[in-house]
Amino acid sequence: MSRIALVTCAELPDLEDDDRLLIGPLAGLGLAAEPAVWDDPAVDWSGYDLAVLRSPWDYVPRRAEFLAWAARVPRLANPAPVVAWNTDKRYLDELARAGVPVVPTTWLVPGGPPWQPPATGRYVLKPAVGAGSLDTGRYDLAEADQAELAGRHLARLRGAGREVMLQPYLPAVDTDGETALVFLAGRYSHAIGKGAMLQGPDAAVTGLYQPEVIVAREPDPGQLAVARQALAAVPAPSLYARVDLIPGPDGTPLVVELELTEPSLFLGYHPPAVAGFAASIAAWPR
Repeated sequence: MSRIALVTCAELPDLEDDDRLLIGPLAGLGLAAEPAVWDDPAVDWSGYDLAVLRSPWDYVPRRAEFLAWAARVPRLANPAPVVAWNTDKRYLDELARAGVPVVPTTWLVPGGPPWQPPATGRYVLKPAVGAGSLDTGRYDLAEADQAELAGRHLARLRGAGREVMLQPYLPAVDTDGETALVFLAGRYSHAIGKGAMLQGPDAAVTGLYQPEVIVAREPDPGQLAVARQALAAVPAPSLYARVDLIPGPDGTPLVVELELTEPSLFLGYHPPAVAGFAASIAAWPR
């Protein structure tokens, strides 16, 4: 029987509930799937026919180590070059150059000039290398105390050597939320809606991710078109992808993130996706 590693982190050694749904359907296809912690030195990655990245959510402070590990895994999905491209959100610039509508972003580099915040407006600050919406905050810069907190947030991240993203807070987040479209082996599978997560300035949340409010959702044709446009700009074929969209000021869907490394795929919100993902894994080139 072929062996499949479902790659996770030490905090989730038995996988998330959503990913455990795959084990039975994979067994039915002749694939023995088991969790494997990415930085466990006892794991022999050459013993797996395929390693599928699922929840290695602790990689952020050790990205260089994580990328070096990914490059050593003989058969990894998504592949190491895609992981390297996708774990730094500078990929949004590449998407924009390819004509994909993305959330406008200003990049604030470590050691850069002092930040002069806009006098008004609501903005989001978050690290360019990050996961789970950690180290992320929303600020109303017309309020002096929030402008000061934004400056402190930026200084903390840049002081730690992290590049920071400044993005406008899109009002549609509070009404429509985000729409996340999931693709398996390049084919659209299902979508979910996420409620607004950022209630204000960064609160230094600990753990692997901020809590989310999730509902099943059907995307409209415009959202599907933008998601497919984003996927067309990815540098290599991908076993799975999640495209997160927010309506812009004129209603155009804007890409806020293109998740190709370790996204939750919300399989439990669309039961046919479990069998679909298992079949995609079984058919993926070894």
